Amino acid sequence: MARRNAVALVAICLAALMFGLEISSVPVILPHVENVLHTDFSSAQWIMNAYTIACTTVLMAAGTLADRYGRKRLLLISVLLFGATSWICGLAPNASVLIISRFLQGMSGGAMVICQIAALSHQFQEGPSRSKAFGAWGIIFGVGLGFGPIIGGAIVALSNWTWVFLIQVPLAAITTLLIAGSVDESSDPQAKALDLPGIVTLSLAVFGLTFFITQGPSLGFASSIAIVSIVVAVLSFLAFLYAEKRNAHPMFDFSVFRIRAFSGALYGSMGMNFSFWPFMIYLPIYFQSALGYGAIAAGTSLLAYTLPTLVIPPLAERLALRYQPRIVIPAGLFTIGLGFMLMKLGSGVDHASWLSLLPGCVLAGVGLGLTNTPVTNTTTAAVPTARAGMASGIDMSARLITLAINIALMGFVLLEGILSHLRGVADASIDTSQWHDVAAKIAAGNLLPGAQAISTEIAHAALVHGFGWVMLYGGWGAWLLAAASFVTFGQTKEPAHVSIACTSKPG
Repeated sequence: MARRNAVALVAICLAALMFGLEISSVPVILPHVENVLHTDFSSAQWIMNAYTIACTTVLMAAGTLADRYGRKRLLLISVLLFGATSWICGLAPNASVLIISRFLQGMSGGAMVICQIAALSHQFQEGPSRSKAFGAWGIIFGVGLGFGPIIGGAIVALSNWTWVFLIQVPLAAITTLLIAGSVDESSDPQAKALDLPGIVTLSLAVFGLTFFITQGPSLGFASSIAIVSIVVAVLSFLAFLYAEKRNAHPMFDFSVFRIRAFSGALYGSMGMNFSFWPFMIYLPIYFQSALGYGAIAAGTSLLAYTLPTLVIPPLAERLALRYQPRIVIPAGLFTIGLGFMLMKLGSGVDHASWLSLLPGCVLAGVGLGLTNTPVTNTTTAAVPTARAGMASGIDMSARLITLAINIALMGFVLLEGILSHLRGVADASIDTSQWHDVAAKIAAGNLLPGAQAISTEIAHAALVHGFGWVMLYGGWGAWLLAAASFVTFGQTKEPAHVSIACTSKPG
């Protein structure tokens, strides 16, 4: 049994590695993809947003289906589909096909990550073994995140960007074989029917808001298309709340939000994806365009940001056992925020380099490592094992919804920061109607934006200024959610799984 569990852990960790690699390797290649496929800044955002929105779309459906039909069965299917859709991404001839295939890849990835967390939660139910298993899962997830940037940069420099996706195909094949022979099947005998109205309305709400944020600056926030998108988002969200309230078996069991440990950890999920993860999309642009590094050098520099997520999770689990998640999770978010503030200071010095950003990058990564695994363990431990799919679904929904929205918001903040600088220093002869197009080109890393009144030096300074705004946004966001998490956890001193075991019942 111990050997079977060990193989199961390896299999689930390989699935986590695949998901982690896909998150961190793709942002590094985006500047290259923009040039090869002739895309713009907005399209690059959608290459990432298509993935995260699709993940969000299937999360709760996948959790419900896994609880009902079997976590192992759906995990196998999702890993196979992830490999197949990664292959399609690698063959994409243009940006439109890549965005569509990324959406399909995100759907399979969302199902895969939900099922791996639920399967891990069932396979390892005892306290010490559970903590070790989630610690190992956090390490391997960190390996994917930590080495993804340098792998992506090396692939672009030595081969073809398509291999960033194609490398997932053999990994999926190996993972499928290991899962089939080791992971125990589990399900919730009281699982309910699929909540289709909830899935559709929530997905429309996220898509409408993301579209409004990303396309609003170019279309005009007062344009008819932008207004329609935000109205659709608001109405869809209200319809979602209504559908969940009226549905006898909603996909979101809102009663779990009354559990302090669950809700406090959920703020941790949102905090990480309010700051650390969306910034990974933009940090390669900073290293390559603001600092002038090549793809490999930029990927190597990103290791300072991501490698702490590899080494910190075991320490985070020990700290959570000793000091409880109510202390560790808010402390981790506060550390992320402090790292962002240090990065802001480092980016503002004369002759900024990776060394001036190093303290902030490392501190942000340490904060992520302190937060990530305890959040996952706490949310799944906060409900009965039979409802692990639902709990991990809500957790990952919070993560990916805030990630999709904040990829868009960080892009908006970056553009506004660049525009603010341009308005202050650019030649008055430039037509103000061109400013947004110029700022979008600069945000994408093009320091020769085509406006004669804007020199390379002005464009560079504007890009640095814009990134300063983004760093402040990420830092303050992490701090605000750290405070919300700390207050929500409250002063209870019982470990999450103990207090909930006394108050929650299966089903």
